[in-house]
Formats: sequence, C-alpha cells, structure tokens
Amino acid sequence: MSFTKVVPKKNNNMLYGPRAKCGYDWWWHSLTARNKETGEERPFFFEYYICNPALGKKEPIFGQVPGATIENPVKPSYVMVKGGTWLPGGFQLHRFFGWKQDGVKVAKGTPFSVTTPDCYCDDNHIKGKIHISEADAKAHPEWMCDAGDLEWDLTVKHIIPWNVGYGTSQLFLRLNAFNMYWHGAGMKTEYSGTITADGVEYVVTPETCYGYADKNFGQDFTTPWLWLSSCNLYSNKKHKQLENSVFDIGGGAPIVFGIKLDRKLLGAMYYEGKKYEFNFSKLWTFCRTKFNCYETGDEIIWKVTQKTLKGKIVYDLHCKKEDMLLVNYEAPNGIKRHNHLWNGGNGSGHVKLYRNLFGFLPILIDDMTVRNMGCEYGEYDRLKNTDVD
Repeated sequence: MSFTKVVPKKNNNMLYGPRAKCGYDWWWHSLTARNKETGEERPFFFEYYICNPALGKKEPIFGQVPGATIENPVKPSYVMVKGGTWLPGGFQLHRFFGWKQDGVKVAKGTPFSVTTPDCYCDDNHIKGKIHISEADAKAHPEWMCDAGDLEWDLTVKHIIPWNVGYGTSQLFLRLNAFNMYWHGAGMKTEYSGTITADGVEYVVTPETCYGYADKNFGQDFTTPWLWLSSCNLYSNKKHKQLENSVFDIGGGAPIVFGIKLDRKLLGAMYYEGKKYEFNFSKLWTFCRTKFNCYETGDEIIWKVTQKTLKGKIVYDLHCKKEDMLLVNYEAPNGIKRHNHLWNGGNGSGHVKLYRNLFGFLPILIDDMTVRNMGCEYGEYDRLKNTDVD
C-alpha cells in the first residue's frame, strides 16, 4: 500500500474494546499564522483529545488530583480541547468536558467528528474557544495548563497524507498490539481562517500556514518520544522553494504485545512527488535508524539517520527552548510520567536525501533547509520502586 493512500476510517475514533476503559485518542493540528496588523509569524496548535469513554460521567474525571499516587492512581475520563501557541510568551490551554455532558458527542464511525459546547473538529473544519484565568489555572493544577484566551475557526484541507501501514491495520487494532499508534491524515495540510490569541487577531492562509495534522491513540505513550515534520523546505541544490515536499518522522521505543522494542522511528519523505519511506515495520526494506536527541542550555537538538535499500536520509535539526513548551498529558491509567516533553512549532535545520545507486552507493538527491518545523522530544521520569521501563 502506498503511504499516501487515503484511508478515512483510520482517522476515526479508536476508543473501542479494551481502549474504551484504558485508552486515549487525539486529533492534532499545528500551523503558522500571521498577525493581522504587523504580518509577524506565530505558530499555533490545536488538539481534540478523548480519554476513557467507558468511565465517563457528566463531569470530567481528572487523574492529577490530591490523594492520587503512583500506587493508587485515579483513571481520568473526559473530552479535552487543547489549544496554544509557541515562541516567547506562549501558552497551552486545556478545556475539559464530561462524556455525558449536554452538547458533547464523539462520532463512532466515518467520518469522525468531535463536538462540544463552543468547539468542533472533523476532517474539514476545526473551531474552538478557551478562556483560562490566572486564578483558575493556579487553583486547578489538575487541568495541567496555563492561563490565556484563545479562539479559532479554520477550514482544513489535507494535501499529503501519511498512512504508516501495518501498524494501524485492522488486524493490529483488533489485537490491540501497540501501546501507541500513529496516523498522519495530513503531514502537509492547508488551513485558512482566523485565530484570536489574548485579544490579538491572526490570519491563516494556505500558502503560508505550513500546516500539519495527525492523530495518536492507544493505551499509553512512548519513551523516548520524538516527532519532527515540516513542509517549508528550500532546495540548496536547485536554489528554490520546494512546493510539493514534506517530511514526517516520529516514534521512540514502541511496545508491541507488551514487549519494548529497541529505539525505532517511522519516517517518510515526500519529495516533489516521489516517495521515500523509512518504516521499520516493512522488514523487506531493511530499514535501519540511528538517532541522538539531546538538550543544551538553550536548544533541543535532533540528529537522525535512516537507511533502506532504496536510499538514505540525514536530519540535523534544532529548536530554541524559548520557542517551545513543556506540554502536559496524563496517561489513561492516571499516571503522568512525561513531565519534560518539549514541543515546538518553529524548528529549523537541514535534511539531506540520498538514493542508492546499485543498491549501495548513495547519490545526493537534495540538501534542504528546513523552517517552520513541528518538533517534540521527551523521556519518562524515573519512578521509584515501580519503574517498568
């Protein structure tokens, strides 16, 4: 199956079977907008997150509450709408709804949709409204968010999808094989509309949004957790902007049927209509990956090399910490182990793409400058006496 094949049902709500009692599913959108008055760029993100519907009540159930411990966690259950912006002065806002609250509905089939009061998400449209006061953010640490005002109304058009293949096949879903699944509905996505953040209006256009949309779902998260993607690529070989190219890479150390695998990543490069995939689950491609991600005093650094019989790709990327946030998620079992998860929307660097001549001789296809990159990296906190890594 081509990795750009559109499979609408893979974007559906996946919280059925065992995942309904211990599972999460989220639809993520990130993009760059421009200040309506000054034209200044600012990256934003929006997410529609659902957790443990089988435990749902009229009010949301939070896991990070007084009395909850690693030994006796509280399983959360809610629909959450997340929104925020990066760069200095950035914030993440969380608005929660109970599963049985009036006006809350999450579709179970195709097409998917998430509906709550003031907020909505489907394949073609996202909107929302969140207001968190300083007093409320301080009084409710279980919300795991900052203070701020955010409102958005955007049309969505997926341009280049990434179907990661067997990992999200019906067989592996029914077997509940992976702890964490990934599906790229639009590793290149065009958005248009408006965003208002703390009273400042921003305009979003397809030509300059450098948009991205994907989803993650499962029973737990991965550690390490890595994600990198950009469709704002400039060819240093051809000396021009690449209008039909995007890369997407993510993963860490997947757990399959309870067994933690070595550090592995899924990667894809769509280069001016040609497809290069680096997918460890496709054994016949002999995909090999090396990566080193670390933080300095002021940056997060990603160095990744992936090889197959067809070619090789080398990433040398970075993002300033002042342009990033430490994003918050609690697992469906109620334990919050990712407390140092860096996330940004303004990364940059270089990517080199090679094809193999005669199956072994690397020939440079292009050396690309990367801008407006979505990026993420973090590892679990260590847990005393109960660490299962």
